Amino acid sequence: MKKMLFVSALTGALVLSACGFEDQSGSSTENSSEDKPQLVMGTSADYKPFEYVDTANGEEIIGYDIDLANMIADELGFEFTIKDMEFSGLITALQNEQVDFVLAAMTPTEERKQNVEFTDIYYVAQDMIISLDGSGITSPEDLDGKTVGVQLGSIQQEYVDGLAEEMDVTVETRNRIPELMQDVINERFDAIIVENTVAEGYLNNSEELTGNTIEVEEQEAGSAIALPLGSEWTEQFNEVLAELEESGELEKLAEKWFDAEASE
Repeated sequence: MKKMLFVSALTGALVLSACGFEDQSGSSTENSSEDKPQLVMGTSADYKPFEYVDTANGEEIIGYDIDLANMIADELGFEFTIKDMEFSGLITALQNEQVDFVLAAMTPTEERKQNVEFTDIYYVAQDMIISLDGSGITSPEDLDGKTVGVQLGSIQQEYVDGLAEEMDVTVETRNRIPELMQDVINERFDAIIVENTVAEGYLNNSEELTGNTIEVEEQEAGSAIALPLGSEWTEQFNEVLAELEESGELEKLAEKWFDAEASE
């Protein structure tokens, strides 16, 4: 089921001061949130630690990308809601004006750039092959004759589709990362390919799985924010990303989410 969650651009006590309140007469304070642009952010909340639901502590979507969205909203003075959907539907949602921007660890491929535009890169990662311990699968060459699972519509699907043109690889897709992990554990797949930052959390919590990073000479650019073609927000988002990079805030954010994930 799709989730709609309200996310304030500010947290803590700042929320009260920024959003204002209504007095007994019904009039709003000068800093009412109604004066701020209200945007909708699309994501796919199955991609820990970028965006996910910590079910042990509630239904709120949290993660690296959520914190990043809050930082950008804080700087640019807008508020946003989150629309959770399948990853494969995010580009279409932008084109159909169902969402105003997408923050979902999305790679700006040439094909995607034909339909939406992207900000500058905010994070770069590598892909990893995940298989059962003892499978002997350690490199892309070992995938010959194997069934490989990937997330539908992901950059990993594009990569494995390319392998399938060169060797005997059966490509299977799933909408959500947990489905992929469960299917490789249940031996429906010989291996799956996911981003290493996401894979680490699963590897740390499973003795059944093993992972091997795919070594490539040239890797397609990492994660960026997607917006509709010609969006008025793209340049402003880029300015904030540059400021966060220069100030070291992006590095701190990575340490918060990725170092914590590795230590679990």
